Amino acid sequence: MKRTGVFVCWCGSNIAGAVDVDQVVAAIKDYPGVAHAEHYVYMCSEPGQKLIRDAIRDKKLDSVVIASCSPTLHETTFRGLCRSTGLNPYQCEMANIREQCSWVHKDNKEEATLKAIRIVKTIVEKVNQNESLEPIKTPVTRRAMVIGGGIAGIQASLDIANAGYEVILVERSPSIGGHMIQLSETFPTLDCSQCILTPKMVEVARHPKIKLMAYSEIQEISGYVGNFKVKIKQKPRYIDCIKCTGCGICTEKCPVKVSSEFNEGLANRKAIYIPFPQAIPNYPVIDRQNCLYFKTGKCKVCEKFCSANAIKFDDKDKIVEEEVGAVVVATGYDIYPIEKIGEYGAGKYKDVINGLQFERLLSASGPTAGEVKRLSDGKVPKRVVFISCVGSRDPEHHLAYCSKICCMYMTKHAMLYKHKVHDGEAIIFYIDTRAGGKGYEEFVSRAQENDKIVYIRGKVSKVFKNSNDKLVVWGADTLIGKQVEVECDMVVLSMAMVPSERTKELLGKLKIGSDPYGFVSEVHPKMRPVESVSAGFFIAGASQAPKDVPETVAQASAAASKVTDLFAFAELAHEPIVASVDEEICSGCGICIPLCPYKAREIEIKDGKRIAKVQEILCEGCGNCVSGCPANASQQHNLTTRQLLKMVKAGVKK
Repeated sequence: MKRTGVFVCWCGSNIAGAVDVDQVVAAIKDYPGVAHAEHYVYMCSEPGQKLIRDAIRDKKLDSVVIASCSPTLHETTFRGLCRSTGLNPYQCEMANIREQCSWVHKDNKEEATLKAIRIVKTIVEKVNQNESLEPIKTPVTRRAMVIGGGIAGIQASLDIANAGYEVILVERSPSIGGHMIQLSETFPTLDCSQCILTPKMVEVARHPKIKLMAYSEIQEISGYVGNFKVKIKQKPRYIDCIKCTGCGICTEKCPVKVSSEFNEGLANRKAIYIPFPQAIPNYPVIDRQNCLYFKTGKCKVCEKFCSANAIKFDDKDKIVEEEVGAVVVATGYDIYPIEKIGEYGAGKYKDVINGLQFERLLSASGPTAGEVKRLSDGKVPKRVVFISCVGSRDPEHHLAYCSKICCMYMTKHAMLYKHKVHDGEAIIFYIDTRAGGKGYEEFVSRAQENDKIVYIRGKVSKVFKNSNDKLVVWGADTLIGKQVEVECDMVVLSMAMVPSERTKELLGKLKIGSDPYGFVSEVHPKMRPVESVSAGFFIAGASQAPKDVPETVAQASAAASKVTDLFAFAELAHEPIVASVDEEICSGCGICIPLCPYKAREIEIKDGKRIAKVQEILCEGCGNCVSGCPANASQQHNLTTRQLLKMVKAGVKK
């Protein structure tokens, strides 16, 4: 039998406040296999780790149980400690007596202590059956892929490339830039978003380490951290970019006009178009759905006037295969569809618009050259009402979360409106103001004091038109406890941020998780905020949750640093706690194959017999195959059926 040491952590008062640590040590020190037991106030501290290190050496321990917090926090810490003493790190286990005991039983110390003792006994039984494992080694492809070409994807790509590694930047739109390039100015400094972003876009296009694949989508990804194989579909532009001179005559002569996505439907574009003047790459693309030639077989006006012979109507989809070692997901956000907010007249009244549409009205490159005009009649609105939390924090629309940036961009909109329409009146309906960034509170104060923005604390119930053809906003001022009715010329809705279109489909291809709202899930919100639960996938920007520009850029750089950390090693060590197959009893039924979410299992023929085989480097030890195997032939290293049964017996025995 092994000589096991048990070390009980107080975790300050987190554990010791609800669990009698002296009683736990007294109950466990004579348990079969336990050669040493003691407690200390902070086991993760340097003195605590020295205590464990000395005990391993002096007591000649074969295995260690740390009774403390969740393994998610400190399992790596304690396993590294064991490795430094020469003890195999997989002979170290953690008994979670904080999250699973003291925190949930803080009002019953006696019961909490008894439960803690049982938890520790189960882990002692487990570690007594543990194998000494070695990490599975795999080489690293030092090349990254970034999905999404907004500010998050651009920043992550530049940081990785500037560290000396190749990057493939994949963007599904014809140009990089994302939503930031649509903005007029950015809070709290009111500097031009294009002035900030355009140089970075140009740097991406010119960087020798970055391969830009715009107008492309991920079709398939396989492999594992350090060794991913990706199939990317390049959609046809129907333009020969080598021949194209960018003269613009094709766009000028095209007879078809359709709604412009970049201008949020406030202006038109042609069927052959460049999304916006600063687009990267700066080449046209033909909109196949609206092109007369593709719809009717006639027209070809663009081809007729193109002196460079750059039009390629026979262009096809291309599948490009790439190998990368890490993936950064920076798919950004969309805004909640305005037509779902019927109570505010959205979709019914032309002068009820969303925040991005108002950005385009404010922008010098927008459809009105920066003049604020009503969509219904082109007149300058003299009173504009801004409504916050439209969709956000609203269980009726299944979006209980805060979109975080709305308070600030709504204040910015009101301020910029006043700068353009000096005799205008800006009124903001808000639930509460969340200005949680550097200079943000001062920005809001400036809007109130200098620009005389009127803030009404209350929820709007309805927007409608009266007999004078004026928009009327019905709401409540909760500070004075009265109903409020405001006539205005325009209403701007601060719509909720939601995950970008097709994010759910993409996450399915990448096999990474999402939260209930569809944003990408991180491993740990505080300790590992830019890492996905699937190794090798990192998160940047609003794909994870609503964020402003500074936070997005910071997280993109953090994700890039994680990628460069990964690429610092020629080989990666994969966790060896993976599934195995007992070939003697495996029937080759194949039930386990579709159960594996990581595609780590396959059937092979060995000596004429069908056998399930595990590709260990792909296995993440989820246990699906173990639970589904009817012959009990599939087992997981250090979590076998025998171990589980012993743990259950120890846990239920009084």
